[in-house]
Amino acid sequence: MTIRYPNGKLYTPNASVQKTEKKSRNKDLSFSNRGKTLEDEINEANDYYIKRRLAIIHKKPVPVQIVKVEYPSRSAAVIREAYFRTPSTTDYNGVWNGHYIDFDAKETASKTSFPLKNIHEHQMTHMQQVTEQNGVAFIIVRFSAFERYFIVPYEVLQKAWQAMENGSRKSIPFSMIEEEAYEIPTTYYPRIDYLPIIQRLIDAKCCRFESEEK
Repeated sequence: MTIRYPNGKLYTPNASVQKTEKKSRNKDLSFSNRGKTLEDEINEANDYYIKRRLAIIHKKPVPVQIVKVEYPSRSAAVIREAYFRTPSTTDYNGVWNGHYIDFDAKETASKTSFPLKNIHEHQMTHMQQVTEQNGVAFIIVRFSAFERYFIVPYEVLQKAWQAMENGSRKSIPFSMIEEEAYEIPTTYYPRIDYLPIIQRLIDAKCCRFESEEK
């Protein structure tokens, strides 16, 4: 199926992301995690939260406009061409404990850094707008080489993004991720229980605001 962006440019899935996902599918780290991508793990956590009335967080639907459909038989339809109606923002949003939550999911096979090319400018703009409305914006990153997960706050991304625009490096060093992001410990079920880590992010944000007001 052919999918195009709003400007007509052909959409091609990122080869490095596909490669990372393929590796993560084939990696037999544990029976419970066999074949799961980061998206699968987040969806599993979200289902867990909804069933226990802990939070309401969903994956956002992708706005696609279908322009060409073929019917090889009466009971079957095949989509041949489609367009993204608008640029996508982030993958997930919802509400938890009175907080608006908005985040994206990213995977990288790199052992040394998180490439900023995995984030688009309109996503940065969206997260900035969420932050300005006192929402909680971040990305969840999985370093597949280590099977380690981190919540990277928008503020950390914004600092690295601005440095890149000023001619600095085009990635966030893994050492900086370890120091300034929040690691999500893995559990049996759900594998990534990320809500308690968001609470740490919110608490740290409140402490910064209080110190700034003083």
